[in-house]
Amino acid sequence: MFRSRNGVYERSQTEGVDFSAFIPNPLPPIPPLDMDQFHQGLEAAHLALGYLDAMIVRLPSIEPVLFSYVRREAIASSQIEGTQSTFEDLLTFELGGAPSTSLDDAAEVSNYVSALQHGISRLRDGFPISSRLIREVHETLMQGEARRHLMPGEYRRSQNWIGGSSPATAMYVPPPPDDVLDCMSQLEQFIHDERSTLPIVIKAGLAHAQFESIHPFLDGNGRAGRLLIALMLEASEVLSEPALYLSLYFKQRRPEYYSLLGQLRDNGDWELWLRYFVDGVLWTAEDCIAVTEELSARFDVDQQQLRQLGRRATSVVSAHEAFARRPMLNLRELSNETGLSLNAAASATDTLIELGIVAERTGQRRNRIFAYDAYISILSRGGQPF
Repeated sequence: MFRSRNGVYERSQTEGVDFSAFIPNPLPPIPPLDMDQFHQGLEAAHLALGYLDAMIVRLPSIEPVLFSYVRREAIASSQIEGTQSTFEDLLTFELGGAPSTSLDDAAEVSNYVSALQHGISRLRDGFPISSRLIREVHETLMQGEARRHLMPGEYRRSQNWIGGSSPATAMYVPPPPDDVLDCMSQLEQFIHDERSTLPIVIKAGLAHAQFESIHPFLDGNGRAGRLLIALMLEASEVLSEPALYLSLYFKQRRPEYYSLLGQLRDNGDWELWLRYFVDGVLWTAEDCIAVTEELSARFDVDQQQLRQLGRRATSVVSAHEAFARRPMLNLRELSNETGLSLNAAASATDTLIELGIVAERTGQRRNRIFAYDAYISILSRGGQPF
């Protein structure tokens, strides 16, 4: 639906440069959304979410899914911003090994994992989605000496922009710093509006686009905005466990993602953006279902093979289960995960290598790292950098 511009342009100046900054209208959109435009897609998305939730509840253990999906999200969201780390790079970095790409990129992705885990933990402790929580998540996301000048956890006090060498030549200029706090306060009020009858999927889509228009931080806004989606879905308890993350969908359709967010500001066509977003929820839910089924099938096939080992089976099965929870481990971590001694963990790993289930990655005699190749291959799909 065409609504005219979704905000106002305000003349501003910084360091002697004149430019126009965009201040978005508060949510929800006026006139109200035409829900008929994405009713069928929303219905299909809700059915897929219901099926995914039923599958999650039936799983013997949700830990492997949560461990892996949080990291898939971190990788895809960070790759949208240009990092080159892969799923395997992140796992290697987390074990203290050297990733095949930039160490800084791997640290950035690891920060995303920590930020997401921090946000979910806070929500589960009863803390609401708020400016304070968003700033906490951003502070975790941007931790590290090299990012200290970017004001981690603080709303910006200077003008930022997207594209171009200055605000005057930029592709987009967000609200002036003096307006950021008001814009974020309005967004927080929308998120917690108890009178709203909008489905959570729609509210999350609206909130994400609004956050990106506000661009409240000096850096990390894209990642923080995608984290906001995950936190809103978690807070709504649309799923029993936090297993739905949209960044892989956005990454694979990145030109459309950026184009629709940009067009939205000038044409007010929220329905066009929300059709894309709802399709993303459906695609992601179906992808989660397919990946979870494939991982479960792979695990069952390998377990059947291990049960034929006789007396060795107990320790090897235990090691295999640990690799299913964390598909890359060193011997010390494997020992911690299973309770096996280092010698028993090494012996079990050798058996898994002989059977072709696990492979050694470093080629070294010390500080070896082992990978559950089949799992990593499944979880790495779509995870190659641009």
